[in-house]
Amino acid sequence: MTAEAERVLVVDDDPLMLRLVKTNLDREGFRVYAASKGQDALDIAAAELPDLVILDLMLPDIDGYEVCQRLRQFSLVPVVMLTARGEQVDKLSGFEVGADDYLTKPFAPAELLARVRAVLRRTRMGDAHAHAAEAVVHCGDLTVDLVRYRVSVGDQPVRLTPTEFRLLEQLALNAGKVLSHTDLLTRVWGAEYRDDRDYLWAYVRHLRRKLERDPEHPTLIRSEPGIGYVLECPGP
Repeated sequence: MTAEAERVLVVDDDPLMLRLVKTNLDREGFRVYAASKGQDALDIAAAELPDLVILDLMLPDIDGYEVCQRLRQFSLVPVVMLTARGEQVDKLSGFEVGADDYLTKPFAPAELLARVRAVLRRTRMGDAHAHAAEAVVHCGDLTVDLVRYRVSVGDQPVRLTPTEFRLLEQLALNAGKVLSHTDLLTRVWGAEYRDDRDYLWAYVRHLRRKLERDPEHPTLIRSEPGIGYVLECPGP
């Protein structure tokens, strides 16, 4: 029995770029949906529930940041953001609204396919690991349910994106142990991202904002300067 093709929603207002990306994904066996406007993309995402969204930043009605932000209100689908701008502020803004990866135009089709496969692979690995772990990690007021993808601080549930959850999962499974920048990047994003510390820095900041009582003076996710991060759990 043939496995169902993974579904990818491509959002770009440039017809040539849309055709290029769609053609390459079609050739690799993906089921591809296309949209040239942000609102159309949100409608398709709600109706078709894609496995991945490739989202251009500059759209004619609402920009990619807003699309991603609104998408996160009803879906945790992984998002790869496309843009012609490569400045640091743009990448961090994309991560702030819940993007999982970032690709700057122009790019080779092979590079896009590699990113798509990497993000989907991380999602599948996260699913498999969660079902195998069957564990709940408690760290002070923080509770991380690795099977049900649920996180709470005290009695308050906390909504995390897939990438945020995978990062917290690694920290929780190694609570009290310092994990190096390279180790975390490799475990969460893959070996090809082992030097992209901007990703790690941005997502640690996200987690601190959602989990720490005082994100500017974190006590839960502690930084070990020059080495990495550790989930610090209070004693009994």
